[in-house]
Amino acid sequence: MRTQFWKFWPALLLLLVLGSPAWAVEHTVVVGGSYGSGYGTYPILMFTPAALTINVGDTVRFTNAGGPHNVHADDESFRCAAGCDGQGGNGNPVDGAWSSVVAFNQAGIVHYHCDNHGSVGMTGVITVQGAQGGGNVPITSGFTGAWFDPNQSGHGIFIEVIPNNQMLAWWFTFTPGGQQTWFGNVGTINGNTAVVNALTTNGGAWIPNFDPTAITQPSWGTLTFTFTDCNHGRVDFDANGPAGAGYGTGHMDLTRLTQPAGVVCQ
Repeated sequence: MRTQFWKFWPALLLLLVLGSPAWAVEHTVVVGGSYGSGYGTYPILMFTPAALTINVGDTVRFTNAGGPHNVHADDESFRCAAGCDGQGGNGNPVDGAWSSVVAFNQAGIVHYHCDNHGSVGMTGVITVQGAQGGGNVPITSGFTGAWFDPNQSGHGIFIEVIPNNQMLAWWFTFTPGGQQTWFGNVGTINGNTAVVNALTTNGGAWIPNFDPTAITQPSWGTLTFTFTDCNHGRVDFDANGPAGAGYGTGHMDLTRLTQPAGVVCQ
């Protein structure tokens, strides 16, 4: 049997490629839950994250963390809890542990809610963007948001795309010696690349001792941003300014952390 495998493995590989795109990603949304305080235990009536951006072909796993909940699309495209209606399951709200996976195969914006608690704000939205091609993509207003490297959670970059092909970027991070710091500036977008000549800020003091005349902004270095799709990119850094001593050169991979309400990247 094993000696005959070579005869059919090309067909099997083709079937796998056609049936399961290699770029599909499973995302997780936590449903409900509870938190405790000195006064008792209280339900969490929300989806976490409440707003999610994914690509066509991705799936979302809704996992109940406690409470009588379900996930019900406003456009009736799915209704799930212990399984999904029409797929052998039951979408009625149910307490206890359950998990359901929903595939999103069309671009668009899908709003959803919990049947029991939607009226008190337990709602969510999933933005499904069209598949991106290889290489870097043009930087548009949809890239506004917070970005970080999941392998280095604890520091990250706030990006805002502003008029006239400009991008504001500030990196909230640490010095090589471990002290909190930040640096950034406004830079120019040129198609699929944005270059920011970063500054840092010195001389400040907490209110009421803040003195604007004491502020200096020495150069830190250069930040160069590129993105492969709406949720992934990188920043290459060259800390060649006087305030960048000790940082060196290198890059950090970027994953989207937040997306402002009403902003769609496509």
